[in-house]
Amino acid sequence: MTTHSIAATGPATETRTDADGSSAPPPSAQQASNAGAKRRRVQERDGLGALRTGVWVVLAFLVGLPLVALALQGIQPESRQVFGDSAVAEAALNSVASATGSALLATLAGAFLAVVLERSNIPGRGALRWLVLLPFLIPPFIGAMAWMALLGANGPVNKTLASLGIDAQLSIFGGWGVVFLLAVHSYPMAYLVIAAAMRRIPGNLEEAARISGAGTARVLGTVTLPLLGPGLLAAFVLTLVANLSDFGIPALIGLPERYTTLTTLVYRYLASSTTSNPLPAVSAIGLLLLVLAVLAVLAQRKLPSGSQLGSGGTGMKLELGAARIPVLVLLWLWVGIICLVPLLALASQALLPAPGVPLTLENLTLENIIRAATSPNAVSGMGNSLLLAGGAAVCCTVLGLGIALLLTRGKHRSNGALDVVATLPQALPGLVIAVGWLLIAPMLGIFNTSWVILGAYIMAFMALVVQSVRAPLASVSSTLEEAARTAGASPLRALLDVSARLAVPAALTGGVVVLLTAVRELTISILLVAPGTQTLGVSIFNLQQSGDYGGASALALLVALAGILGLSATAALANRRVDT
Repeated sequence: MTTHSIAATGPATETRTDADGSSAPPPSAQQASNAGAKRRRVQERDGLGALRTGVWVVLAFLVGLPLVALALQGIQPESRQVFGDSAVAEAALNSVASATGSALLATLAGAFLAVVLERSNIPGRGALRWLVLLPFLIPPFIGAMAWMALLGANGPVNKTLASLGIDAQLSIFGGWGVVFLLAVHSYPMAYLVIAAAMRRIPGNLEEAARISGAGTARVLGTVTLPLLGPGLLAAFVLTLVANLSDFGIPALIGLPERYTTLTTLVYRYLASSTTSNPLPAVSAIGLLLLVLAVLAVLAQRKLPSGSQLGSGGTGMKLELGAARIPVLVLLWLWVGIICLVPLLALASQALLPAPGVPLTLENLTLENIIRAATSPNAVSGMGNSLLLAGGAAVCCTVLGLGIALLLTRGKHRSNGALDVVATLPQALPGLVIAVGWLLIAPMLGIFNTSWVILGAYIMAFMALVVQSVRAPLASVSSTLEEAARTAGASPLRALLDVSARLAVPAALTGGVVVLLTAVRELTISILLVAPGTQTLGVSIFNLQQSGDYGGASALALLVALAGILGLSATAALANRRVDT
């Protein structure tokens, strides 16, 4: 008989019995950890690893290949020769000056609007918020056409001045016009960035300053604006990069006065028949813009985010006092002059039979709209734009959803690089993206086809979906996904069945934004267009350049109204989903 004794005071020791009956000590903590890591690696290879590998392959093709081709071509000796051209130096100086000046104006305007519309006691703030964003919903080149209609030689402003006996003629053309219109179309972006930063300022800091005896102006100057510093710098960098890449405004407003920027210079190289091979020159210019954009992105990433401040939804209300009425009048003048009057001028030019015809009820006609909308070029352009924008929207929705899921739900050492590669194209000038795809198109056999435009669209706009999905998905708890894992689902199955389904509405919203943005895009399309691939934006630009101002204005008016309605409806649906 064998006697077993158990010590009453000692800890219980677990043993396991092998097949031969001998006992063995339990696995150590290190062994258990290694076994768990091994299981996770196997699961990663089986599911998430395959998804991650697939995403990286697609990004290497869509982002890496064009940028590498651009860099390799841009550093060649034959490409670098272009920098000895005085025209390139002048265009580079004009680009930097116009982008910097307009970004500064846009940031100042956005800061003023953010302070007044987010913190003051101005009545009607909801309507004003939507109205001041109108330039953001209109393509910049169409906004330029609206201002050309307003301040043209036969426009309403100069005709009114002449009727009053004022011997002066206002003109929007030239460098100052480029700076002004770039600022007009970029201040809404600055306002949105600064307003988001303002909502993170804790109200107790401002209230503490107020309790200490500081007045409204003192609180703004010593508390609010210093805390807004990171938001102001971020808005400045974002608008600087966006304005550096614009083509429509410098082409329509600058070129008539021989004000050339890098984007219009590249278009001149590609459209000119005097240069047999313009790609080396445009590659060098594209590489220069790529370097400037990357430096701007790196500078923005180095900025303090201010996220440590938390949420400031109950910030101090700015009591304007006696300045309330003047500020309200200024805001409505802003809305009228900057946002509404140019659109009305564009509409009058579209509805009148010819420029200079008096605006009377008898002279209004739909002839321009019907003729422009039914012309073969316009019909072809609309069809191509809808097809390309729709394809880009579908591809960006799927790809952006996969990237956002990996960034928010998958912990991996490559997430930082994945984030940079996925979002970098949004900060790149459209010219850089277009030139990169021009270089790789012959290698892929898609030169002078719609496929090259589609690839450039996907590269340029996929970050819109990634950003649309990341924010709501990051705020969703992973409890449901962990429950699916506990029930036996693999990491990939849990990711697709739980997190992906929750993120689909946000991804679809981002896809709609891609559709509405791509369908009216100009900068990429104008550089990649080929016979049979003309898009709607290119059709409008060509009508304007050929002197058909009525037809160009008619198509531009339709695109502007469709953009305003589409983006407003998308924003309303997104807000409703957030509220529910």
